[in-house]
Amino acid sequence: MPPVPDARFLGKHIVLGVSGSIAAYKAVELLRALVRGGADVSVVMTKSATRFVSPLTFEVLSGHPVATDLFAAHQDMLHLTLPERADLIVIAPATANVLAKCALGLADDLLSTMVLTSTCPLILAPAMDGGMWDHPAVKAHTAALRERGTLVLDPEDGPLASGRTGRGRLPDENVILSTIEAHLSPCRDWVGQRVLVSAGPTHEAIDPVRFISNRSSGKMGYAMAQAARERGAEVMLVSGPTALPTPVGVEFIQVLTAEDMGKALTSRLSWATVVIMAAAVADFRPTRQSPEKLKKTGTAWKRLELEQTDDILELLSRRRTSQILVGFAAETQAVESHAKEKLRRKGLDLVVGNNVAAEGSGFGSDTNAAVLVDREGRVTRLDLMPKRALADRILDAVQALGTPAKRAAPPYPFGKM
Repeated sequence: MPPVPDARFLGKHIVLGVSGSIAAYKAVELLRALVRGGADVSVVMTKSATRFVSPLTFEVLSGHPVATDLFAAHQDMLHLTLPERADLIVIAPATANVLAKCALGLADDLLSTMVLTSTCPLILAPAMDGGMWDHPAVKAHTAALRERGTLVLDPEDGPLASGRTGRGRLPDENVILSTIEAHLSPCRDWVGQRVLVSAGPTHEAIDPVRFISNRSSGKMGYAMAQAARERGAEVMLVSGPTALPTPVGVEFIQVLTAEDMGKALTSRLSWATVVIMAAAVADFRPTRQSPEKLKKTGTAWKRLELEQTDDILELLSRRRTSQILVGFAAETQAVESHAKEKLRRKGLDLVVGNNVAAEGSGFGSDTNAAVLVDREGRVTRLDLMPKRALADRILDAVQALGTPAKRAAPPYPFGKM
């Protein structure tokens, strides 16, 4: 008996591109999941991909002939007709060669020619071995694609086909499916909102070459900015130092220190209707910054005096008018109770708590699990999911509180701090 479609892709035409990676076998299960979801899937394979998996496998599962040859397909103009009918193109796995072709606009086979003629969303799920993901050329191609609006997922860490361990594994099937779903069903329910997001760490200088910071990668804050923008909001992203590309369509403000971030956020507070404080701001900074590099042999390292930085979230809470204010609580234990305390103590509307010591939820990971605590006393516990998917759940929770212009002031019995 055939599986019952779950309908999340019902009525959608998806082109699945498969390139020459050992991970091509995983595209078979991805195809099955898309078909179960009701999608009409056309598969395009590179010649190298056919060395790993037979086209017949994809043909049987998709119910359509598999396109592999540009010249054979030219009779039906498939390089034009397939992308014209497609709601979305996903290439999984996408090799380093495919990334280069897409970035440079090369078109020497059916898959690359089809990408060049398409106007629908394009998702690339990389898979590669031998440290290729970290090669400067691959990094440059990835950055160029992301700047143009192509969604390039990050590969995962783990055992590789070569026997090495590193970053290069095809992203998890659920990550790919969640990403496809988000792009096929865009929800524009944040049109009219102005969202101010902070992200990343801050650097507090000790001397010209050393600083105090933390392990924040900025990925959660950037996912929040991307989600809000895709749902129709105007977005400003105030970010400390990260290696992440700026989300498309987002106004970007780069900062370095906690003081810089505080000034950037408070000066823009009146513009915002929603403030999402996802940054991991340094709690302390050196009381003095040496103008010269400190030497190991001197006496300066015997004692490093620190002072507290300003509590930006508390400052925003005191100065806001009608803005909804969202805070994050990165904890290693008692996450829910700490989140509730932070909500109460700082007069917030919503707190997102997560255990950074848990597997898959730490700094730098692409996934997260969280507990959401809001001002109405609601507690929502969310299992591990991609940070982009979590960002949507957080935005949904903000919406449940009501729009900033219509809601009354939060009923804090203790008053605002």
